[in-house]
Amino acid sequence: MKFNNKIIGLSVVAALAAMSGQAVASGFQLMEQNASGLGNAYAGQAAAAENASTLFFNPAGMTRLPGRQAVGAINLILPSSEFSNSGTSTAPGGLPSPAGNGGDAGGLAAVPNAYLSWQIDPKWWVGVGMSVPFGLATDYDRGWVGRFQSQKAEIKTIDINPSIAYKLNDVVSLGAGISFQHAEVEVNRSSFIGVEAQSKLEMDDNSFGFNLGAMFNLSPATRIGLAYRSSIKHELKGTAVVRGIPGIGTASTPISATARVPDTLSWGISHQVDPKWQMLGDITLTRWSTIKQVPVIAGSTWALGAAGSQTARFDFEFKDTYRIGVGANYQMRNDFMLKLGVAYDKSPVTNQHRTVTLPDNDRTWLAIGGKYQASKQLTLDFGYAYLFIKDAPINRMGGLGVGGQGNVVGNYKDPSVHILSAQASYNF
Repeated sequence: MKFNNKIIGLSVVAALAAMSGQAVASGFQLMEQNASGLGNAYAGQAAAAENASTLFFNPAGMTRLPGRQAVGAINLILPSSEFSNSGTSTAPGGLPSPAGNGGDAGGLAAVPNAYLSWQIDPKWWVGVGMSVPFGLATDYDRGWVGRFQSQKAEIKTIDINPSIAYKLNDVVSLGAGISFQHAEVEVNRSSFIGVEAQSKLEMDDNSFGFNLGAMFNLSPATRIGLAYRSSIKHELKGTAVVRGIPGIGTASTPISATARVPDTLSWGISHQVDPKWQMLGDITLTRWSTIKQVPVIAGSTWALGAAGSQTARFDFEFKDTYRIGVGANYQMRNDFMLKLGVAYDKSPVTNQHRTVTLPDNDRTWLAIGGKYQASKQLTLDFGYAYLFIKDAPINRMGGLGVGGQGNVVGNYKDPSVHILSAQASYNF
């Protein structure tokens, strides 16, 4: 039993070192909360208020939507991230790595959104939204050199956001909402215990946050929006399982960790230049710096500590980030609008703390899209964006002995993301 507990302990520490980076940083906060904003690279979404998806970006924007409206969108996201070994990456124990650099760790993901806005009277609106504010998966070829740090890592969040808005007067509108957020984390990796074993970690949690918004009409042509989404703390609980232990087979232990997703503050502007042209802009700040260390707690007594003790502390040292976007809309015909956008997005990850679960860096967005007024009730939006991401060097030294995670040293060269989105908005 002592050997059993020691193996579990070593595997849990290594697995959570990978999981925590994925769960907290989450592979970047997803901007893809509608399709109507993608064509503008999501510039000015705190002020745009085109449709009921404003619930996520600024709930005060509902006051610009007469009657009732339902919105549904699907966003297809295809990241590409390929590791290039500098020649010094090594699996622990000198074990061979038949899959080498691991191929492309990115994969196609479908992110849905749905919103409903309902005008109660001339002053009050209510609504509810369903979104995926955080989420990404990395999945390397089985047997790659970094499999002892992570083979596959995935985080999923679902956010249900009932909201309310109040039109104070023709100049000022206010909004607020409550977020119920469900988070799931899964990490698969190899563990070196003299031989190669397989470990799997699964954790989840439900928690609450809130969002606030205000919108100001400076003139008939210009409005600005200010929106805040709170940080949400997740008390993750689950189980770590190790398979392939000589003489034992399978062992497991309960584990827990506290992870926090960051709060954001966004300022947006919309200006109607003339009947044909509309300009949009925004600045969004994200307080990633609140995430410094993540302690891991054992749920049962084991070789590396007693039940309830802190078994490890992971230092990520994320930095605050900003995002700047500029967009333009051109009314080509009465029933069709062309959308264009560009944005620059900073990453919270530093070179010193980059992990194989989060090979992220600063990026530039280029986007194009359109809006088609199919009928008085139905509007169709679509968009495409390409994200240029800076090369992401990595120098993750995990140790080569028993319990080690190996060394991953090299570069993620020319990573990128394709995004394709479609949306329908229906007034009823």
